[in-house]
Amino acid sequence: MPVYSFEALSAAGDTRKGVIEADSAKAARGLLRAQALVPLKVEPVSAQTTDEAQTGKSWQQRRVFSATALAIWTRQLAGLVSSGLPLERALSSLSDEAEKTPERELVATLRAEVNGGTPFAKALARYPREFSDIFVAVIGAGEQSGSLGLVLERLADDLEEQHALKSKLIGAALYPAIVSLVAVVIVLFLVTYVVPQVAGVFAGSKRALPLLTVIMIDASAFLRSYGWLLLVALAASAFAARLALKNDAAREKFDAAWLNLPILGKMSRSYNSARFASTLAMLASAGVPILKALQAAAQTLSNRAMRSDALDALVLVREGAPLASALAQKKRFPGLLAMFARLGEQTGTLPLMLQRAAKQLSTEVQRRAMQLATLLEPLLIVAMGGVVMLIVLAVLMPIIQLNQLVK
Repeated sequence: MPVYSFEALSAAGDTRKGVIEADSAKAARGLLRAQALVPLKVEPVSAQTTDEAQTGKSWQQRRVFSATALAIWTRQLAGLVSSGLPLERALSSLSDEAEKTPERELVATLRAEVNGGTPFAKALARYPREFSDIFVAVIGAGEQSGSLGLVLERLADDLEEQHALKSKLIGAALYPAIVSLVAVVIVLFLVTYVVPQVAGVFAGSKRALPLLTVIMIDASAFLRSYGWLLLVALAASAFAARLALKNDAAREKFDAAWLNLPILGKMSRSYNSARFASTLAMLASAGVPILKALQAAAQTLSNRAMRSDALDALVLVREGAPLASALAQKKRFPGLLAMFARLGEQTGTLPLMLQRAAKQLSTEVQRRAMQLATLLEPLLIVAMGGVVMLIVLAVLMPIIQLNQLVK
């Protein structure tokens, strides 16, 4: 049954907005009048949303669900379905409780499609901007196996763990980023404002200035004269680099080089491996065939070099090789992942072992991130203090020379 969004006036003169199911817009207006509401605007929701989803929507439009909101929504749906409530009624309840109009309309549209006989996974697949291929694949597997509630619980756990890991990584990088920004602002202020004042004071002096002072004055003059050109060059370089990385071959080479960095490379390797193992475990436990699960898990890898290795492993598994053997041949994946996969294949508990590997790799990423942040904080402060000290010395050294001459 089609879904319509409405705006109507109540008997008290209040404006009410929401969604309603009806055979036509005229029938929707009749239902609103039966509820003592005066319809002001009635528009179809299903057709509009579907067209936008199939065309990818406009790039200016925001997603209905953020990462946090999607995890919460999935957890709520899992709770309702696990309690024995039919999917259609669970979606209806979530639609009624939604605070934002776009979310209410989207969930109402999903409910209408499910009520019309469309499988839930197929209904979700019509909105790729909101629900990823992995999300849809897991839901589809849960529907086919008859354990949708359990699958939704695992999916909510995975979304929450993924969001928590990203939040911890961002939190670890936030303080060094703020310190770096403040340091750059302070240094620029000193070089472009304080140093020129000193240069003006000693401009009439015929005595040679200290070398450090001369260097600072020259640097200040360069930044004031060509600072804008330097900014343009940096912006152009960043744009060119971003454009170059859109090429698949160049991006794969860059990502492969990134993995070879001393600390960041290991963090990236562990982060991608944890995401890969977690997704593969979730799909395997939901009953998704291993080849399809590998294909979907490979797409979650942000590092193109590791994604290429995962797809190569998929080819080996398709040819009959064990998963552990295929992963062990790809040296970019940590040996820990292949070891847990081998244990899982030997004991028949592959999803459980992959989930343990993902948890251990995530813990390692968090530990390395905290170690890096702990190391960077004092180094940045010392570096900023050293630069400021050099600028202060460049200002004070001519003054000290003049004092000595006066004496």
